[in-house]
Amino acid sequence: MPASAERSWGLLQDVERVAACMPGAVITERIDDRHYKGTVTVRLGPANVSFRGELMLAEIDPASHTLHLTGKGTDTAGGSAASLDLTARVEAVDATSSNLAGKSEASLSGRVATFGGRMAEAVAEQVLQQFAANFAAALQADERSSIGTPATADTSVGGERPAPARPATPLNGLALLWGALRSWLRSTFGWRRA
Repeated sequence: MPASAERSWGLLQDVERVAACMPGAVITERIDDRHYKGTVTVRLGPANVSFRGELMLAEIDPASHTLHLTGKGTDTAGGSAASLDLTARVEAVDATSSNLAGKSEASLSGRVATFGGRMAEAVAEQVLQQFAANFAAALQADERSSIGTPATADTSVGGERPAPARPATPLNGLALLWGALRSWLRSTFGWRRA
């Protein structure tokens, strides 16, 4: 990440801004400091699948720059369910850069699992790559705002912070599947772009 461990950790603790970095995710309600409600929208061709659910900040450890999130939700049609268990950690590299490391377990059930279960791991890798790029962009936006670009007021925290890097857009499932297929072809057949 293009920021110190302290700056990256500061952003990682802001669940609403982190959710804005996740393709298709939106926090719709903050219940308290540890509980949130939100949606994740996935575009599969002409159709959108929306999951509505809850996210909980299960544990936060400032000493090790680690947080643990759990989430669960169902699609709005009621035919599928998903759950997530995520642990993320910021590690210092040097004074101006850091690594964002983590591990997650996700489970799907219902129609979405039947349709996309086989490609879930490859699609998750593509989502994490998009998330990392958006997280890095949010850190760069923070840096620009700290050197003179106006920030938006955040009265709930009592300070100023920049707006999220970009508005949430539906996660494009077909584009993710294509990216996953390309990655699989490259790893299996040594396929390279000419």
